[in-house]
Amino acid sequence: MEPGELRMAAARIRLLVLDVDGVLTDGRLLYDAGGRESKSFHVRDGYGLQQVMAAGVTVAVISGRHSAAAAARLAELRVPHVFLGRNDKREVFDQLLAELGVPPGQVACVGDDVTDLGIMSLAGLGITVADAHPDVLRAADWVTAAGGGRGAVREVCDLLVASRRPG
Repeated sequence: MEPGELRMAAARIRLLVLDVDGVLTDGRLLYDAGGRESKSFHVRDGYGLQQVMAAGVTVAVISGRHSAAAAARLAELRVPHVFLGRNDKREVFDQLLAELGVPPGQVACVGDDVTDLGIMSLAGLGITVADAHPDVLRAADWVTAAGGGRGAVREVCDLLVASRRPG
């Protein structure tokens, strides 16, 4: 997608839908000896989410895995729509759009693996991270410079916020 076309598409976005593993995190799963999971989140991604929500974009997270660490971070950021442990992302996506009254063309969806392709293809702006699966890289409208968990979400948020400014 050309830069001008990307900016116009970003300006139409009312809902940002994110995956967790590989998008908000680097995709690694860390377990301690007791089997407790931990994840690493980039602080700049969190700030970007706060900024994009302040700009009027609704944020939702749809992940196939349930994670207490992800739930805690998303609650801390006050992300209003969080769906963890949901394997049928399409069903959640459709229900969310109906509930919010947002057409698919006004949705940006960020994913990193083939399980995200179904909803990315429905969104007005399908975005992926630099280190995504090759099939997702080919299908995306835009690819961030940063990898998952390394500031990629901040890039997306910056694009959406900047697209709302005049000029």
